Amino acid sequence: MPKRRTPAEEEEAVRVSNAIDEELRREREVLRRRRTKDVKVMLLGQAESGKSTLQKQFQLYYSSKTLDDERPSWRPIVYFNILKAIRMILDELDWQYGLGASGDLPTLPLAPSTSDTSGSGSHSGSSTRSQPDPTWFPELALLRSKLLPLVASEDALAAELSGGISVSGGRTGVYVRSGWQALISGARAWPLSDNYRTTMTARQSAVANIVATTLAAVQDEIALLWWHPGVQSLLKGNKLRLEEYAAFFLANIRRIAQAEYLPSNEDILHVRLQTIGVTEHAFDINLGGTQYNWLLYDVGGARGQRHAWVPYFDDATAIIFLAPISAFDQYLEEDPRTNRIDDSLQLFTQICTNKLLSNAALVLMLNKTDLLRQKLQAGIKVRKFISSYGDRPNSYEEVSEYFRAHFIQVHRRKDISHRPLYLHFTSMLDIKATQSIIINVGEAIMRQHLTKIGLA
Repeated sequence: MPKRRTPAEEEEAVRVSNAIDEELRREREVLRRRRTKDVKVMLLGQAESGKSTLQKQFQLYYSSKTLDDERPSWRPIVYFNILKAIRMILDELDWQYGLGASGDLPTLPLAPSTSDTSGSGSHSGSSTRSQPDPTWFPELALLRSKLLPLVASEDALAAELSGGISVSGGRTGVYVRSGWQALISGARAWPLSDNYRTTMTARQSAVANIVATTLAAVQDEIALLWWHPGVQSLLKGNKLRLEEYAAFFLANIRRIAQAEYLPSNEDILHVRLQTIGVTEHAFDINLGGTQYNWLLYDVGGARGQRHAWVPYFDDATAIIFLAPISAFDQYLEEDPRTNRIDDSLQLFTQICTNKLLSNAALVLMLNKTDLLRQKLQAGIKVRKFISSYGDRPNSYEEVSEYFRAHFIQVHRRKDISHRPLYLHFTSMLDIKATQSIIINVGEAIMRQHLTKIGLA
């Protein structure tokens, strides 16, 4: 039989057990308090809805020092965006005016171009061509020949910036994962091996420096191309459809081409860069003397990446859903039959009906209102792309209210928890207005968070 413990041994065993229980209780309390200070916010929406730009706006407001540290790493990304824009212009000039078809300059317009269902590439205008001025052809042909060596660097720069990441379907561009800045800057903020980072940094610096030198040498030609009446007429006629950043960067080419160029806040907000997977950004926010740790998750919005959202849904404090209402005339790259507004409504419906997200605060940002105004002022008719719009006036007030009503209807009919919806019209490139909205959104999210944890 086992020896019975003495009273003193029993007392010691109880003391040790109680001490272990107390330590476990303290650890649970520490974990509980830590969780109450973690605010988990998901940025959701389709690709190119403005999620990454909103993340940069949060970073600019709450953690501007980290944005300053990253500033040099955005320089080659700006260069890539410029190269892509120039290539798209030259492609459309070749298509519209036949500049690259043969050694002879064209004298008559070619056959009408077809519609680009993505709405973001070239050849996407109407089927009729305006008559070009024959004097444009030799001027544009000369500019084309001088800029082709620069455009030839696009794929090399994209490959280096992407760090070996490829995307199915043969699509080209810069696709990066979380921590891509560590490949370009000297900052050691991400878990990448020294050999990998050193090798990639040297290669990228070489490519970026070559592009920078070439940009400086042909900045006059870039400016002449951008402001050329042949290019501007294609833009005004909606035959040349560039990505949203293009006009900003091309109009600022002389500043960007300077040897000491460092991207400004506006430059960083304008860049187009597609991140693969889920990126976490942490911000410390002080509220009433208490520090809260905001964890902002920026997720890939393409259809093929949306499955990666689900593991992050658990314990989400809030969802910020971005819907680009300027995209009424665009279609999904993955499915040219699906209008981007319809896709946003379908995706928002899935968010409203997801049980894992039923306790999260819900914020809806109807984004890119600046681009919506531009399209409507240019005469692009909503009813041409969304038949249900009917004969309503093609004004910003009518169109924006039409889209707002549709999203509100989805929320009222489909939201399983009947939670309030915080809705804002936004233009992510407007720093002052967006940061005012960020303050309001942050307060609303914190009120719900404090109520949820029983501190309100």
